Amino acid sequence: MKTIEHTNALAEARALEVPSRELSLRRDPSVSKFWNDNRKLLEDAWAEWELKNKDNLLLPDESLLDPKLRKAIEDAWENQEKENAVADLWKEIIPGVYETQFFDLERLADFRQYLEDVVKSKIPKRAPYGIQLNRYGMMLDPRSEGYLATPSFQAFYNDIMDRYMRPISRLLLGTYGYDNQTFGFSIQYNPDKDKDLHAHTDASSATLNINTNLPDEEFTGSIVDFYDKVSGKTVQTKFEPGKAIIHRGNVPHATHPITSGQRSNLVVWLYGDNMEIPRGSTSSYGNSNSDTIKDVALESVTARQRWSLPDGPKDTAAPF
Repeated sequence: MKTIEHTNALAEARALEVPSRELSLRRDPSVSKFWNDNRKLLEDAWAEWELKNKDNLLLPDESLLDPKLRKAIEDAWENQEKENAVADLWKEIIPGVYETQFFDLERLADFRQYLEDVVKSKIPKRAPYGIQLNRYGMMLDPRSEGYLATPSFQAFYNDIMDRYMRPISRLLLGTYGYDNQTFGFSIQYNPDKDKDLHAHTDASSATLNINTNLPDEEFTGSIVDFYDKVSGKTVQTKFEPGKAIIHRGNVPHATHPITSGQRSNLVVWLYGDNMEIPRGSTSSYGNSNSDTIKDVALESVTARQRWSLPDGPKDTAAPF
C-alpha cells in the first residue's frame, strides 16, 4: 500500500494554481518547475483520491482487454512455443505495421468511465507538450511531469507494457534490445483543436496506438497514412473502437484532419536506454507471419528472450 505523506493531499492538489496554457505551449521553465516541485503532492493526491473512491471506481486491469488476446498472451507467457498464436491475431497493414482488437468492446465503456472520473477528479494533469489541453490529453508514464499516478492505473499501464507490448513488438517488429524504457500519453482529436498530425516518425523502437472510442462514438476523417519505404506506397487505415495499431517508430505516418466527432487514443512507446532505437529500414526486420525471418540478428533472439522482462533500471528522461 502506498504511503501518503501529505495528510490532505487531495485538497492541496486541487488548490494548486496550474501554469497557463500559453506558458505550457511555449514550455516556459516555470512550467517544468511547477510539476517537479509538486510531484510528490500530486502522487499522494492520486492515491488519496483512489482510496476515497474505491467503492465506486473501476480499478483497471487486464480484464478490460480482448479475451482472445488475453488468452494468447497468458498461454505464451506460460509456454513460449505458443507465441505464434499471439502473432496470428495481428493483421499486417504494411511491413512493420500491424493491427488487432485490443480492448474488449463490452468493457470499453467501463474504461471510458474511469477516464471520465479521472478528468472530474480536479487533480492537475499535464497534457503532452505541443498538444492543446483537451479532455483526455494527459501523460501516463512516471518519467513524465504531471502523470496519471493512480496506483491501479499504473499497475494496468505496466501490465500493458511488460506483459503485452514488449513481447508483441519483439515478436512482430524485432525490437529486442531496444525496449527497456517506456513512455505513454493520451490524446483526443477534435475538429476544432488537435485535429491532425503531419507526416512524422516517432522517437521509439515501437509505438502502440490504442483507440478508446465507444462503438456508438462515430467520427469522420482522421484517416491514418502509413508510408511503406520498400514499395513506395502509402496505405490508409482508420481506427475502430478498441482496435490497436503497433508499428516501428521509424515508419512514416500522418493523421488526416478529423471533420466530425472525436477520436480518443492511448499512445505508448518502447525504446532503449538513452533513447536508443533500431537503425535501418523496416524491410530488415522480421515478419512473424512470413515463412522466413529476414534479419539475422532477429533470428538469434530466442522465444524465451522475447517473453522476458528487462533487468536494467528505468531511466528518468522523457521524450517530451
